[in-house]
Amino acid sequence: MKATINFFSEKEGEIKKFLSAYYAKNFILYNHLFWKKEFENPIDMIDMISCFIDNNDKFQMNLWISLDKDIYICIGNHNLDKIIRYLYERYPY
Repeated sequence: MKATINFFSEKEGEIKKFLSAYYAKNFILYNHLFWKKEFENPIDMIDMISCFIDNNDKFQMNLWISLDKDIYICIGNHNLDKIIRYLYERYPY
């Protein structure tokens, strides 16, 4: 199973603004309230997770990750460090 990052927003355009800033290019989204990206290596998610947390006061959206089938973890300031440590422990290079 691939690890996933899932962005959810109740405000249209928030996810597009974040992704356009993160990737430094214009994004075309078909669903403006949800976006999902799969990762072969879950360690690769850390950059996007960290960027989201650093800027979460600028965007009205939530970030959820999934490492196992049908199990989702909401990422916030309160659990960021523990999640990143867990990713490095579970998926060492």
